[in-house]
Amino acid sequence: MSLNKNKIFGYAALILMILGSSLILLGVFLYKEYTIGFTVMGLGFNAVAWAFNALRGRI
Repeated sequence: MSLNKNKIFGYAALILMILGSSLILLGVFLYKEYTIGFTVMGLGFNAVAWAFNALRGRI
């Protein structure tokens, strides 16, 4: 399996999106007193994943 730059950016974006979504869900369902912190961190992960996805094909 050959990985070029676009595939690496795609996999990194997918992993970051999964991590960000899991952080948001952890904050909502498991740690109610830290919901805001988990949500902000999850949104940050999702923003970085969105930037990686936007960079695919341009670098």
